[in-house]
Amino acid sequence: MFFSIIIPLYNRPLEIKELLQTLTLQTYTHFEVLVIEDGSLHGAKELVESFAQQLNIHYYFKPNTGQGFTRNYGFERAKGDYFIVFDSDCLIPENYLTIVKQYIAQYKVEAYGGPDAAHHSFTPIQKAISYAMTSVFTTGGIRGKSKNAGGQFHPRSFNMGLHRKVWEKIGGFTITRMGEDILYSIAIQQAGFKTALINNAIVYHKRRTSFTQFWAQLHFFGRGRINIYTYYPKQLKTVHFFPALFTFFVGFTMVANLFDFKIAATCNFFSAIYVLLIFFDALGKNKSLKVAFLSIFASYIQLIAYGFGFTQNFINTIILKNNNRS
Repeated sequence: MFFSIIIPLYNRPLEIKELLQTLTLQTYTHFEVLVIEDGSLHGAKELVESFAQQLNIHYYFKPNTGQGFTRNYGFERAKGDYFIVFDSDCLIPENYLTIVKQYIAQYKVEAYGGPDAAHHSFTPIQKAISYAMTSVFTTGGIRGKSKNAGGQFHPRSFNMGLHRKVWEKIGGFTITRMGEDILYSIAIQQAGFKTALINNAIVYHKRRTSFTQFWAQLHFFGRGRINIYTYYPKQLKTVHFFPALFTFFVGFTMVANLFDFKIAATCNFFSAIYVLLIFFDALGKNKSLKVAFLSIFASYIQLIAYGFGFTQNFINTIILKNNNRS
């Protein structure tokens, strides 16, 4: 089986270097790499081409169209039997392709996704962000599960693969961002293709390097959930409202502390329990007091930023009925 690894890139030359270094260590070597520079101001052409002696690698530069359409650009040029998509801020374990090849050969799936985790080299903030994105106390632990909140597993574009025949039958991403990977996963399933989560096909996902960047990303994710609703209304589940309810609870608690001590005491009690659960759970997983402490902030940012974005687009799109489909 020949794999085509497709990596959209936008102004992240240092990240792509680290990703490519991990690909040189793969135990299964029958693959090519396509790096698609999406109109970056800080290009990585020379850096990418410096790996030409170690990898079967191809570099392309195109005008900026966003990540979804940039992946399509790669699909059009890929030669593999199977296409694999990574985000440029991922590190790939050396046995990744071996695991994927064995799973595909055994279970005959046409598309798959894999979990993400924190690498030991990540900064404390990156580890805290990784915790917030995967914890049962924030996302409910549904990321990296065989079934998501309300149905089949939807591969995410930071770590997903699809057989060439999927691309040939349904084409690529229909929108370029704001939930584009979930929409694509739904289209794959509706076309009758078999999808799966490969539990051991883990990537180490850096995500964002600061809480400010993390806030902006999660606010965008919250808006994206409503964007998905405009295409597939049944994909909006009760669980998707939880971050918005949490955000309301935090705001209500702040107001109660100013005007009603009894109500505030009850709210503060439950808030303290929640904070302690996060702290000790993160401490157990990361074995670091600093990461555990930062995980509290990351978890609150994860929920509140998503809640704000979700509420913003819910009001604008569903209540006010403005068509903001991306």
